[in-house]
Amino acid sequence: MALNLNKNLKLYYSIKEVAEMFGVNESTLRYWEQEFPYLKPKTSGPSKVRQYQEKDIEQIRLIHNLVKVRGFKLAAAKKIINSNRDGADRRADVLTNLIEVREGLQALKKQLDYLQ
Repeated sequence: MALNLNKNLKLYYSIKEVAEMFGVNESTLRYWEQEFPYLKPKTSGPSKVRQYQEKDIEQIRLIHNLVKVRGFKLAAAKKIINSNRDGADRRADVLTNLIEVREGLQALKKQLDYLQ
């Protein structure tokens, strides 16, 4: 069996790391946890330190896409997720891929401009 070098070896992420991933405040993540009942990171210890797993980050990615990228209000985002979860997931994936392609094309354009 070949070694998978692309696999993410980190199992848990802190709230600070997740907030930085999405460019939001930690308080925004805590608020989303209250508003979206399926977003429940693992907590440990008496201080209830949040530990986000990949499944939690995927949930946040979907919420972030709907609320911050596409501009939906929280009530509308909840409605979309509850009524058509699979469709919302696919749209978020497509948007993420398009953003990555755009960034790659912009980097390529910069390199071409530099050569001219």
